Amino acid sequence: MQGKIVVEEHFAIPETLADSRGLWSEETWSELRTRILDIHDRRLREMDQHGIEMMVLSLNAPAIQTMWDVGQADETARKANDYLAAQGRKRPDRFQGLAALPMQDPEMAARELTRCVKELGLKGALVNGFSQVRNAETVTYYDTPDYWSFWETVEQLAVPFYLHPRHPLKRDAGIYEGHAWLYGPRWAFGQEAAVHALRLMGSGLFDKFPGLTIVLGHLGEGLPYGIWRVDNANGWVPNRQNYPARKKISDYFYTNFYITTSGAFHTQTLLAAMLELGADRILFSIDWPFEDIADGAIWFDNASISASDRMKIGRTNAARLFGLDLA
Repeated sequence: MQGKIVVEEHFAIPETLADSRGLWSEETWSELRTRILDIHDRRLREMDQHGIEMMVLSLNAPAIQTMWDVGQADETARKANDYLAAQGRKRPDRFQGLAALPMQDPEMAARELTRCVKELGLKGALVNGFSQVRNAETVTYYDTPDYWSFWETVEQLAVPFYLHPRHPLKRDAGIYEGHAWLYGPRWAFGQEAAVHALRLMGSGLFDKFPGLTIVLGHLGEGLPYGIWRVDNANGWVPNRQNYPARKKISDYFYTNFYITTSGAFHTQTLLAAMLELGADRILFSIDWPFEDIADGAIWFDNASISASDRMKIGRTNAARLFGLDLA
């Protein structure tokens, strides 16, 4: 398929590059470093080779969310966003962007998002999970009333908010002790992001701001396949579902969430997601540079779905959701 759009594709600036270093071997890190710093060279060539018309770019993880000094978080987010906007202006037909935000301070995050949308032309925000605030051991999630003024701004701007995963803090990751292979995209990322998303759904946030749109990667971080049980477990027990939200959790998932295929190139899982959410709420993505463009594009072009669903997932859903100006 030609004209594909991908929406969870990352870049780094010098201040955040080390966050992608991880435990890669020197050989792998050399390759990954080259990929994540490049925008207009190899990245563009691979897009052309595999029928990708546009990438919606976002800062690598966890980056801003680890900067518990609020001033540093704000300064680095602004620098990353200015850089991203400048790169997009070079080729607006190929690259658009999502803002990084200093979520350690809801008012500061709202101001930066407003600047990015209204002045820089960015298409929304991508935030790497919870933020550390005031010190390295204090974390904040975004379902509390402290953040509702921020969410009001997001709704008013009418842009999507992409909730991207990150590792849990070491103190909260005892279950992974001695099993480092479960970290990252293999399991820990998805679990962390799914719980954060469920907290948002159960908080009453979407009752107060029904126009919000949240995007989850990796075919929904497992939620399309577990959301039924969240609503129905022990359904015979009176008052079992005791949370502030007014509706079933799945009602918010179906209404306020989109999911992407980033790093999840498996047709059976895609079909299950389509049955749960519908093709109108799924977006094609790669997760470059951490996944290969060729792997994702070849899989998607040959997946056993209809031509109309391929067009929706591969192009038109993203164009509509992010307000992309396509030829």
